[in-house]
Amino acid sequence: MSTQELDSRVTTLRELQSEIERLTAEVEAIKDTIKAEMVNRGEETLTGNGWKASWKVVESSRFDSKALKAADPATYALYTISTRTSRFTVN
Repeated sequence: MSTQELDSRVTTLRELQSEIERLTAEVEAIKDTIKAEMVNRGEETLTGNGWKASWKVVESSRFDSKALKAADPATYALYTISTRTSRFTVN
């Protein structure tokens, strides 16, 4: 692939990423509007023609590895594993 073709691909990639960001912001704004209506109505669930929206509190428990590392670095080191991944970026 020539440099000119790569330039074109990167330009297209950037345009698509920009469009994804714009659409993601639009999706979040619509979600916020729906959630605000749920709050106004005092409802956790709304239904309509072919859809159902719910917004509920979900509790979960997660392991706090930062606290373990601060409290007992030796134990933290015993259970820490290294991993390798590949990361693709275009700036």
